[in-house]
Amino acid sequence: LLPPDEGRAGITLTLVSFSDIISTVEFNYSGELLATGDKGGRVVIFQHEQESKNRPHLRGEYNVYSTFQSHEPEFDYLKSLEIEEKINKIRWLPQQNAAHFLLSTNDKTIKLWKISERDKRAEGYNLKDEDGRLRDPFRITSLRVPVLMPMDLMVEASPRRIFANAHTYHINSISVNSDHETYLSADDLRINLWHLEITDRSFNIVDIKPANMEELTEVITAAECHPHQCNVFVYSSSKGTIRLCDMRAAALCDRHSKFFEEPEDPSSRSFFSEIISSISDVKFSHSGRYMMTRDYLSVKVWDLNMENRPVETYQVHEYLRSKLCSLYENDCIFDKFECCWNGSDSAIMTGSYNNFFRMFDRNTRRDITLEASRESSKPRATLKPRKVSTGGKRKKDEISVDSLDFNKKILHTAWHPKDNVIAVAATNNLYIFQDKIN
Repeated sequence: LLPPDEGRAGITLTLVSFSDIISTVEFNYSGELLATGDKGGRVVIFQHEQESKNRPHLRGEYNVYSTFQSHEPEFDYLKSLEIEEKINKIRWLPQQNAAHFLLSTNDKTIKLWKISERDKRAEGYNLKDEDGRLRDPFRITSLRVPVLMPMDLMVEASPRRIFANAHTYHINSISVNSDHETYLSADDLRINLWHLEITDRSFNIVDIKPANMEELTEVITAAECHPHQCNVFVYSSSKGTIRLCDMRAAALCDRHSKFFEEPEDPSSRSFFSEIISSISDVKFSHSGRYMMTRDYLSVKVWDLNMENRPVETYQVHEYLRSKLCSLYENDCIFDKFECCWNGSDSAIMTGSYNNFFRMFDRNTRRDITLEASRESSKPRATLKPRKVSTGGKRKKDEISVDSLDFNKKILHTAWHPKDNVIAVAATNNLYIFQDKIN
């Protein structure tokens, strides 16, 4: 039961099952599959259906391909701590054969899943009857060769590796390395490097835990491997800084190679400055030349060769700056918005409140606000740009900043690696939009 929005006339209550709230969205490398994880520990995979010859003007849709329970709730008896089943992140591995592999993680345990298809079954065993019962050895008088018979397609998800007991704090990021053999996992104070074949040990490559926890001033908020250089990774902090590390320099990367930070403007400093400067997501561009960071009010694009300031800054919802006090009171100021690049690195997308999401074109510097809603999800419906009015006279198609619903938030978005297809998670609904078909 979501809390009522007290800023509106009347009280509206929305019943949403907590376990159905989507907590991560991720396309695979080809874009053929789209995975979502939810707070109930489930992973749902959607497959892109091929265009039909009868209706070539309609592009293929995404339909449910496989659903499985990835994590279960646990209890740590030594620490009297409940471990949620919520899926924090999903990361696909590049496809090497007919099967697909993905990593999923909750707060403590990472699992490697194999998703494979079966459309044939073996029949004609020597030691078993067709119903599976063992045959009497004395009745076996001839040797049969089993044959493969067609059957209805079955998609199986099986756990191949379980990487556990390596994080004291909650895991906030996993990232597959470009060598496709290793991946990193990050919690609030440490980053570990794993080999995909080895589950019983990992290498601690970053440790920012102070000797005295009372001296703790910042935590790790996100981490990602470079898309082409397997020795380079970045991690962001709650202080609004990004550190780029090179694993060739030292086994323990507590000393960064590059340090990205934008100096704060003293005139705009307020009580909330530290909170809103915390970086909630960091993503390398596909080219590896740039990286993007999301803080509470803006998205910044950094050139890896320039550490002192970002090359581009995009305001996501600057109109909320006057609302920070009430956002602090209802805890929304701590929401962790993610961001993503399109396939050619020419546009970026991130979420906002009221089921709005923002897209920025890096070439033209144009931006647009769109809404994920039931009305806009009808087939062939066109998304209309939305505008928020901050005061004064409100135009007909604008929505007042005071009527925004802060319970409806888009934290997780994903962009198809090749096409203009986007996936947007709005609480317990997944919306998939594509560009116009001529």
